[in-house]
Amino acid sequence: MPRPAGNTRLKAARLAAGFGSQQALADALGVGVRQVRRWESENPPRPQPEVGKALTRLLGQDLELLGFPPSPVMRGDSRRAAAGASTTAAIGMAAVPTQPVTVQPASVAADFAAITRAHRHLYWSVAPATLHPAVQAHAALGCALLTETTGQTRRTVAAALAESYLLAGRIEFFDLREADRTGGTLLLALQAAGEADDPLLGAAILAHTAFIPGWAGQRDAAVERMIAARTYARRGAASAELLAWLDAVEAECETRCGNTRAALRLTGHAEDILATGSEHPSPPWLDWFSPVRLAAFKGNTQLKAGHLPQARETLLGVLDALSPGEEKQTTVVLGDLAAVEAAAGDPEEACRYVLRALDQLERTWYAMGMDRVREVRRELTPHQHQRCVRELDDRLYGWSTTVSALAR
Repeated sequence: MPRPAGNTRLKAARLAAGFGSQQALADALGVGVRQVRRWESENPPRPQPEVGKALTRLLGQDLELLGFPPSPVMRGDSRRAAAGASTTAAIGMAAVPTQPVTVQPASVAADFAAITRAHRHLYWSVAPATLHPAVQAHAALGCALLTETTGQTRRTVAAALAESYLLAGRIEFFDLREADRTGGTLLLALQAAGEADDPLLGAAILAHTAFIPGWAGQRDAAVERMIAARTYARRGAASAELLAWLDAVEAECETRCGNTRAALRLTGHAEDILATGSEHPSPPWLDWFSPVRLAAFKGNTQLKAGHLPQARETLLGVLDALSPGEEKQTTVVLGDLAAVEAAAGDPEEACRYVLRALDQLERTWYAMGMDRVREVRRELTPHQHQRCVRELDDRLYGWSTTVSALAR
């Protein structure tokens, strides 16, 4: 018999908030770990009012959204409606109007998942500001379908919903630069993955939550989330690519926190994992990682570590190996190559790479790529009176480029 999953919504919210253990949450609330264990059980008791308020402040969701039963003051139809709303809202929607429950056929799961796959493919070419509302609307549909499906059909819908929210979170963080919004979206993704009982999706979502504190220089919080991500990966049949990507994520966070030596060890370990391989196939949603992408991580870390010849060699190899469909990554690599040349004291070569990046950004916008461009321009400040830098400024601050960047 499978073990009961317990209150997956509370557990997901706890992990997303950076509390890697029940004891850590108990300490933050000033309660015993046994109490937290009861809250994460199959039939969690509702917390006392003051503790409940502290819990909602800490985790950012109402008690019903955290998997607790409705307040005892609710009676009759209002209580039943609230219970139904809780199931839906916990995965990101407001209450569905009270109406007879429709039971959807099993085919609805495949149809819903097909649209999720289409959005995954569209991400690489469609403008993020255009795609994001469509993904969010699709997720809203998934929330409604969760209330109208059961068994394996419901789990399949929940897994596709988790992937949709993960995609929305990726767009918010990497494309729209809305880190404050990303955390809530990834929490919804993690809760949906819990409904699907999909540990590999859980690992991917938790690793994405590590980017948020990692990029803010909060190493301890990033490491805590990575520990949780690796724990979930161990529970599933993780492929070599997924395990290597976890190393790459942690390396990125270490780099952002100034620990380039640790980051290079992690990228080396990831290379060893990919070389060894595994018997498990990668999940289809892991389309953002490959050996070439790992090399791009490594090249950036070498740059930040001051290993300029190695960084140049690595990044040039990445640029040659990227496929025509990887325009977003191309802008990042061009930006890093420009940074290498700026650090090496060659502003003309740095400007040439930046101009190539701007050409690509006009075709496929990527906020991360523009961030790289701006970082290089700051590095070129000592050379700003040179002709190549003035020409770069004419392009960087032209009407079309400036208006386009502000519009996004």
